[in-house]
Amino acid sequence: MDRIIRTLPPPSSLSVSVVSFLNAKLNEKEDLEQAPALLSELRTQCHVLDQSLSDLNTQLRNYLIKHASHSDRTGDLLRDIDAKLGDLQSASCSSSPDGGSGKVLGEELPALAKEVARVNTVRTYAETALKLDTLVGDIEDAVSFTVKRTLRREPSTKSSEEMQSVAIRTLKLTEEILRLVAKTHPQWTRLVSAVDHRVDRSLAILRPQAIADHRSLLTSLGWPPPLSTLNSLGPESKRSTDAQSLLFTMKGDLKQQYSDSFLALCSLQELQRQRKSRQLEGQNREIALHQPLWAIEELVNPISVASQRHFSKWVDKPEYIFALVYKVTRDYVDSMDELLQPLVDEAMLSGYSCREEWISAMVTSLSTYLAKEIFPMYVSQLDEESTSEKHMQARISWLHLIDQMIAFDKRVQSLASHSGILLSLQEDAKLEKLSSFSVFIDRPDWLDLWADIELTDAFVKLKPEIENERSWSTEVRGVAVLSAQEDNKSPAIASAFHQCFSAVIDRCRSLPSIELRSRFLKLAGAPIIHRFLGCLLFRCQEAEGLTALTDNDALMKVAKSVNAARYFESILKEWCEDIFFLEMGLNQDTSTDGNDFGSEESSGNGILYEEIKKLEEFRTGWVDKLSTVVLRGFDVCCRDYLKNKKQWQEKGEEGWMVSQSFVGALDYLQGKMSILEEGLNRVDFVGVWRSLAPGVDKLIFNGILMTNAKFSDGGVERLSNDFSVLFGVFGAWCLRPEGFFPKLSEGLKLLKMGKKQLQNCLAGGEIWLKENGIRHLTAAESEKIAKNRI
Repeated sequence: MDRIIRTLPPPSSLSVSVVSFLNAKLNEKEDLEQAPALLSELRTQCHVLDQSLSDLNTQLRNYLIKHASHSDRTGDLLRDIDAKLGDLQSASCSSSPDGGSGKVLGEELPALAKEVARVNTVRTYAETALKLDTLVGDIEDAVSFTVKRTLRREPSTKSSEEMQSVAIRTLKLTEEILRLVAKTHPQWTRLVSAVDHRVDRSLAILRPQAIADHRSLLTSLGWPPPLSTLNSLGPESKRSTDAQSLLFTMKGDLKQQYSDSFLALCSLQELQRQRKSRQLEGQNREIALHQPLWAIEELVNPISVASQRHFSKWVDKPEYIFALVYKVTRDYVDSMDELLQPLVDEAMLSGYSCREEWISAMVTSLSTYLAKEIFPMYVSQLDEESTSEKHMQARISWLHLIDQMIAFDKRVQSLASHSGILLSLQEDAKLEKLSSFSVFIDRPDWLDLWADIELTDAFVKLKPEIENERSWSTEVRGVAVLSAQEDNKSPAIASAFHQCFSAVIDRCRSLPSIELRSRFLKLAGAPIIHRFLGCLLFRCQEAEGLTALTDNDALMKVAKSVNAARYFESILKEWCEDIFFLEMGLNQDTSTDGNDFGSEESSGNGILYEEIKKLEEFRTGWVDKLSTVVLRGFDVCCRDYLKNKKQWQEKGEEGWMVSQSFVGALDYLQGKMSILEEGLNRVDFVGVWRSLAPGVDKLIFNGILMTNAKFSDGGVERLSNDFSVLFGVFGAWCLRPEGFFPKLSEGLKLLKMGKKQLQNCLAGGEIWLKENGIRHLTAAESEKIAKNRI
């Protein structure tokens, strides 16, 4: 028994690592009982290490054989070149002076130069292939080592993180060579393809392993934080210090481990981006290259899973869901800038903001939950055949959810704006990542349903305003009236429709893409304008049907409708100059012919071109009707005046400046125009009297000057007085009213001419008329007027 007891070596002869190992394993007397098991474990590990060393030696021997084979081929090529150069020298020396040397130089030397270039290319190809083969072999070894160590828990002097770092550095070097090869030797596609295939296989193992290691590290750090530490979910709640401690209080080795793991993921992603950039050269690369930051996604995914346990309890209280997501997002957004952004910059991952990626990932996780759980439930509630009360409650719940989404997006985008990103100038792709309304991108049917709910809600709100006759009065009491509304004298109903339409526009602004905004506006906004136009048309037709617009109240009803149309039209035209509507108009112009909302007629005129056009047609049509009604009444009033042809051969009535039979017609004209001036807006009233003046001019000209009435000197004076009073009625709205009565003015001018001038008129024709300022009368009309002068 004493012979098998061996003397232990002195402690001074042992290394520090061995002493530390023995102290750790045999610290107590009771630990000696575990010595046989420890010895067995050490022998097993030694056997595994010996086997690994044997495998490495085998791989090294194979690589040396490959290298020797490549070297032999290269040596053979160089010897072949040397032999050909020797043959060239012999041929040159033995050539005769009759031109043989010139023949060699002229024919064989270019061929030899070409052969040398080919051999040089082959040599470069061989060297590049050998170098790439060595690098890819190193990558595969590092990846294999990482996987084996992870699966078998094999001990090693090198950590898995170190081998991952080696693999990433080698991958970057390989990618640099491949990029250079693709640029300088684009014909070597098979070499690049073969290397890419092997690298892709390694990356398919390395990336999941790196992500798994990162997740394991996050779990050991206590991530995700318990959501119960986020005590207050209110919008004004303070930031939780417990939540901040997880990232900000990492010290020493833990912080270094997390930084290394985060940096490794970022480096892998940048490497992947460079490879995609090379492979997609000449294509639209931006869409494929910009992917969410992997390391940030690994932070968000556990939080998303933990949050959904709470979300399931708050289906009927969506405000709690949005409050929780915003609270978590806000609590960690500063640590993204201060702790993680420097690591992203160190990995040279350009174009990424950790703040934006964190917010985007949180919003995306929320949108995914809304699309999978919340919206389908709300849609099913609307589709169920139930009482109108339950159906109305489902619509209210839907609108409440939309309100919460709008409020959430505004708060989240405010957080993103602190990074210096101007969201209003960003492309739609970035807005989609920061908006919970991105759920509608893949579900346009939900967008249509939302638009229908918004439209129905708007009509419900407008119904009492439409039925209230006071809303159609010009005066608006209790609300601040817009300056445009004052100028247009529009009734309160126009303001009510304007407010509803503005509310739809505000909802529309929350959508993240131009296509969605355009579709929503056409579905929920345009019908409001059509309903408004329908109400105006109904009131005008009602007034016309009852009194043919002969009653003053009917005229005022039409005037107020025209004012409302003018006000709404001016608002829409002003809006269409805004970039928000211009973008939708341009998108509509570039849409395909099959688009339900595109039309060639509206091309280039804005998204609301059709609605503006219909309002304008309504307004101009009824303005013409107003002038026609006044002209028709004026015609009735002055029939006796026009029929009395003998009065133009008599002097004026004593004590009267104007013919008595013309006074009633002038009084009617002035009365109606006063009513319209009071009721109509300034612009459309100008349209009425400017449309009326040519009608009156033609009516009196045909009724007096184009008849067989004879005009004496007294009759001409009488007619001049009548016309002066008529012009005076219109003189309240312009400086030279006679300019709007060209035929009457020029006819009166002919009547006032002397006998000799009239004779010249009859002889001179149109040339004489133009020379004497008669441009609106034909030669026949002028001749008839001149012959009626006595």
